[in-house]
Amino acid sequence: MKKDSQSLWTAVDRYFGELFAPHDAKLDAAVKANRAARLPAIDVSPLQGKFLHVLAQMTQAKRVLEIGLLGGYSTIWMARALPRGGRIVSLEFEPRHAEIARANLRRAGLLRRVEIRVGPALQSLPQLKAEGAGPFDLIFIDADKENNPQYLDWALKLSRRGTVIVVDNVARHGTVVDAKSTAGDIRGTRRCLKAMAAHPRLSAVALQTVGLKGLDGFAMAVVVR
Repeated sequence: MKKDSQSLWTAVDRYFGELFAPHDAKLDAAVKANRAARLPAIDVSPLQGKFLHVLAQMTQAKRVLEIGLLGGYSTIWMARALPRGGRIVSLEFEPRHAEIARANLRRAGLLRRVEIRVGPALQSLPQLKAEGAGPFDLIFIDADKENNPQYLDWALKLSRRGTVIVVDNVARHGTVVDAKSTAGDIRGTRRCLKAMAAHPRLSAVALQTVGLKGLDGFAMAVVVR
């Protein structure tokens, strides 16, 4: 893509962001804390965060499952959309990331709405099922991409008819089209997309996006049976 095109879509993204996701002290503080702690700079963009917020409102979600907490930026967006008594269960592999996210959520006044579970998600998900957690109304998958097919399987086990499942970063900066790739994130993403497209319980779509994060994209499905 030409550089001038990248500049243009970044400018458009900033314009949309100023309209729909303007600077917010608590969200800005979370980003600043994440950067100071040198967490990977892979948070959703402000507009993507607002998308999750609006999606939670549209679905009237009361129970949200987030696979991949990082520093809690996307969690803040979704938690703000919850009604009284609403709750997010967020899974995070790295204890240090979870500690920073707790501080960010506490600063935002939202920690009481979020249950953070630390450890491999593929261990936490069976535990949630065994405990009778869910069904969840909205599930956001944004963790290690090679395990996306397994995360999707567990999302379905923790869903009901009408549950919305969102998988982040599916375009992989355009490399998702490489069917011969041996990279774990590409193979995992392609398997997940194929499963979403073919699964009899799902009505699904994938979209590529451009903006502050370059060429990105997400897949979204609703459980229909």
